[in-house]
Amino acid sequence: MPYPEEMIAPMRKELTKLGVQELRDAKTVDTLLKNQKETVLIIVNSMCGCAARTARPAFQEALKNKKIPKTIATVFAGQDLEATSQLREKYLKAFPPSSPAFALFKNNKPVTVIGREEIMGYEPEIIEKKLKKAFDEFC
Repeated sequence: MPYPEEMIAPMRKELTKLGVQELRDAKTVDTLLKNQKETVLIIVNSMCGCAARTARPAFQEALKNKKIPKTIATVFAGQDLEATSQLREKYLKAFPPSSPAFALFKNNKPVTVIGREEIMGYEPEIIEKKLKKAFDEFC
């Protein structure tokens, strides 16, 4: 069951204030990724502590990199159920479900996925470096 929107609104805002597009249903996920030739980063946002302490701060710093994805979007795991399911089952089926997570796509294919196991327990600077490395390589 999804959390009350008022509980997660501040967590959504952390990303949307940076210009990140929200994907709240399957159609918006498909519209964004279908036939996409540019780089797209999709952030699987979460209410957990590692999203708040590590993932979102690391992403914010990684945006300062010289190269960044053309498009950046987010789904909120546990809240945007349809969008999250579509992303995982159609586009990330080779990867275990994870939240938080970062999935970088190029030519409609995932080229880098940083899952919870690479986020939880790590300092934001480590995740930031992983994101910047992926941006430099694929953007």
